[in-house]
Amino acid sequence: MTALRLHKALYPIWRNDPGWKGVLTTVNNNTIGNMFIIGATGMFLAGGILAMLIRAQLASPRSAFMGPEIYNQIFTMHGTIMMFLFAIPFFEALTVFLLPGMLGTRDLAFPRLSSYGFWCYMIGSTIMIVALLAGVAPDGGWFMYPPLSSTAFSSGINADIWLLGISFIEISAIGAAIEVVVTVLRYRAVGMSLDKLPIFAWYMLVVAVMILTAFPPMILGSLILELERAFDMPFFQAEHGGDSLLWQHLFWLFGHPEVYIIFLPAAGVISMVLPVMARTTLLGYGWVVAAAISLAVLSFGLWVHHMFTTGIPHMGLAFFSAVSTLVAVPTGVQIFAWIGTLWKGRPEMHLPMLWILGFFVTFVMGGLTGVMVAMVPFDWQAHDSYFIVAHLHYVLIGGYVFPMIAGIYYWLPVLTGRKRFFRMGEVAFWLVMAGFHGTFLLLHWAGLLGMRRRIDVVEAGSGWELINLLASISGFVLAIGFGLVILDVAVNAFVAVRGRRNPWNAGTLEWATPIPGPAYNVASIPVVNSRYPLHDNPDLPVQIARGEGFLGEPVRNRRETLAVSVARGEPEFISVFPNNTIVPFVMAVVTSVMFMAPVFKWYSLMFIAAGGVTVLALVWAWANGSRRDEGLLDAGRGVFLPPHTEVAYPPGWWGSLFLLLADSVLFGSLLFGYAFLWTVAPNWPPPRILQTGIPGPVLALAGAALASGGIRLADRAIRAQGQPWPGLLASLAGLAALVAAAGTVFAGTTYNAHAYDATLWVIAGYVVFHAGIAGLMVLFLLGRIGAGYISSRRFGDARVVRLWIDYAVLAALIGLGGAWLPGVLS
Repeated sequence: MTALRLHKALYPIWRNDPGWKGVLTTVNNNTIGNMFIIGATGMFLAGGILAMLIRAQLASPRSAFMGPEIYNQIFTMHGTIMMFLFAIPFFEALTVFLLPGMLGTRDLAFPRLSSYGFWCYMIGSTIMIVALLAGVAPDGGWFMYPPLSSTAFSSGINADIWLLGISFIEISAIGAAIEVVVTVLRYRAVGMSLDKLPIFAWYMLVVAVMILTAFPPMILGSLILELERAFDMPFFQAEHGGDSLLWQHLFWLFGHPEVYIIFLPAAGVISMVLPVMARTTLLGYGWVVAAAISLAVLSFGLWVHHMFTTGIPHMGLAFFSAVSTLVAVPTGVQIFAWIGTLWKGRPEMHLPMLWILGFFVTFVMGGLTGVMVAMVPFDWQAHDSYFIVAHLHYVLIGGYVFPMIAGIYYWLPVLTGRKRFFRMGEVAFWLVMAGFHGTFLLLHWAGLLGMRRRIDVVEAGSGWELINLLASISGFVLAIGFGLVILDVAVNAFVAVRGRRNPWNAGTLEWATPIPGPAYNVASIPVVNSRYPLHDNPDLPVQIARGEGFLGEPVRNRRETLAVSVARGEPEFISVFPNNTIVPFVMAVVTSVMFMAPVFKWYSLMFIAAGGVTVLALVWAWANGSRRDEGLLDAGRGVFLPPHTEVAYPPGWWGSLFLLLADSVLFGSLLFGYAFLWTVAPNWPPPRILQTGIPGPVLALAGAALASGGIRLADRAIRAQGQPWPGLLASLAGLAALVAAAGTVFAGTTYNAHAYDATLWVIAGYVVFHAGIAGLMVLFLLGRIGAGYISSRRFGDARVVRLWIDYAVLAALIGLGGAWLPGVLS
C-alpha cells in the first residue's frame, strides 16, 4: 500500500470531529497535548504577572502598592499556580503529545482519560483564577499550614477554594500518571524492550510512579483539613487531640518528592536533547536510568528536610540530613553522564544547547545551596528566609524551566511542523540569564541578612532596600525575557516556513512521522532493534508510512493499536481505542460541581453531582468491550493476535492496578496519620476508646470471605461457561457485611468529639466507600453478563471487578483491624 493511500484510509477513522465540537469531543493525544501546552503556558503567564506584582510591592520601603490582604492572596496564588498549575501540567502536556510517537504507537493507553484529565485541569485552573480576580483566592501560602488555614484564622471560603480546587485539579495529574505508566509498559513498538526505551520514556515512567505515590498524602491532608473546616472534625486542633504538624508531614510527603517530580522530566529532556546537540549517543544509559530510579526512591525519605525547625528529635534530624545530602550522588551521576556525552561528541551551539548550558550553570548553583540547607545548623538560621526562596527558584527555574524551553525549541518542528525562522530566542536567552541571576543571587544575600519570606513590606533602615530594588529591576528583565520566549515560539509556530521531517538528524521514533504528526501518529507499528532506530534504518519512516509494520491496513475500520509484553516488547494483543466522545468533558464539568459545591455549603448539590459522576462513569465503562467473540485477528506481518476484550488482563485491569496503587498510598497515609496522632499528639489516648464487640469482627471476617470467594467462583464459572450469579450474589452479600462492620465504628464514636473519633470515622468511611464501589461494580458486571458482553473468552471485566473487590476486602480488614486493635489491647 502506498503511503498516501494508507493515510486516506486511516485519517477518517482517527480524525477529530469538525469545528468547536471537535475541541470538546477529541480524545486524540496530539490535539489534547497541544491544548494542554497552551493552557499550562497561560498559567505560567498568570504566575509570572503575580511575581511581578510581588517584586513591585517589595521594590521600595513601606510600599503602598497593595495592602497585606491582597498581597497574601498574590503570593499564595503565585506559588500555587507555578507549582500546581504550571510545572507539573506542562511536562504532562509535553508527555501527552510526544510519548506515543516516541514509543511508536498510535495513542496513549486511555484516550478518554487524557481528555477527562485535561478538562479537569482547565476547569480547575479557571476556578482558581476567577477566585483571584474575585478577591477570594487562598491567602495562607501555597502550603496552607494550619492553624493559619483553619476556620479560627481563615473564616472565609478562601482556604476552601484551595483545598477543594487543588484536590480536583490533582485528578488530572493522577490520570496522566496512569496513562504514562500503562502506555510505557504495554504500548510500544515491537522489539522495544525495556532496555531500548527512549530515555525520556524511562524518566516519565519513574515520574508517573512518583506521582501515584506522592500526591495521595497531600490529597488526604487537603480533604481532612476541609472536613475539619466544614464539620469541626479536629484533626489539627491540639485541644481536641489533633496536631498541626500532621499537616506538615502529609504535605511534605508530597512536597519534597514533587521537587524531583519536576526535576526528573527536565532531566529526561536534557538526556534526549543533549546527545543530539552533541551529535552522539547518551553516555551511560544504564547508569542514568539507575540514577533516576535512585533519586525517586531517595526523594521519599526527605520530607522532614522542610521541618528541621519544628522540634524533630535529634536522631531524626541526623537521619534526614544525611539522606538530604545523599541525593547529590544520583544527581551527580546524571550530570557527569551529560558532561561525558558532550566530551565524546561534537557539540553544536544551537538554541536548545544554549538553554541546556544555562541549566548546567544555574542548577549546579541551586544544588550547592540545597546541600547547604540540608545541614541542620545552617537550616536553623536560613529557614523561612529569602535564602530559601532564592534556592527554590534556582532549582525550579534553572532546573526545570530552562530545560523545558530547550525541549520546546528542540521539538518545535514536531509540535508545529515548522522550522524556526525568527531569531528572538537568542536575545530572550541572555535577557533571562541576566535577569534571573540578577534577581535571585541578590535574594540569597537578602536572606542571609535576615529578610523573612512572606513579608508584604520592606522596612526603611532594614538594610534590604537596595537589594530588593535591584532584584525587582532584574525581575522585570527576567519577565521580558520569558515574554520574548513565548512570543518567539508563537510567531515561529504560526508564521515560519514548513520544515523537513528530522532537522536535527535524531534517532528516536517521534521524528519518523510527518510533521506535525497525523491523528493516528504512526501509519503502522514499527519493529525496532535499538535505542536509535532511525540511525540504524534511515528508511524506517517510509516503511512505517507504507504500512510495512504491524496493523498496516485498517481492515476492521476502527481505532486499533498493538499492545506488547512488558519486558521484551513482543506482540500480545490488539487494543481497540474509543471514538470521539463528549462524555469526558461532561464528566469533568460534573466532577467540578461535586468538588466546588461544598465551598458554598451546598451539600445536596454535591451529592447530586456525585450521582451524576457515577452515572457518567457507568456510561463510560459500558461503551467498552464487545458482544461477540472475535478470535485471533490479523495484526499484519503474518501474526494473529486476540483483541483486548479476549485477554485475561485487559488495559482496564492495568489502569485499575495503578489507580489502586495511588489509592493504597492514600490509605497508608491515613493510617500513618492515625499512628502519628496516637504517639505524638497531645491529649492521647482520649478518655474513651472504641471497644471491640463480637458483631464487628465477625461481620468483617465473614464479609471478607464471601466477597473475595464469591468473585473467584464467578470468575471460574464464566470461564467454564457456567452460572456466575451465585458467586456474584455472594460477593454482594460479603460487601454488605463489610459495610455493616464499618457501621459499628460509626456507632461507637462521635465524629467531632476528639481527633481519635474523627480519624476512625474517616477510616470507616474509607471502608464503606470502597465496599460501595466494589458493590456497584458487581452490579455493573451482572448487567454486562445480561447484555452479552461477557463470555468464556471475554472475561476481562470479571478480573477488573475481582481486583477492586480484593482491594476493598484488604482495606476493610486492615482499617477496621487498626480501629479495633487499641480497644482489644486495653
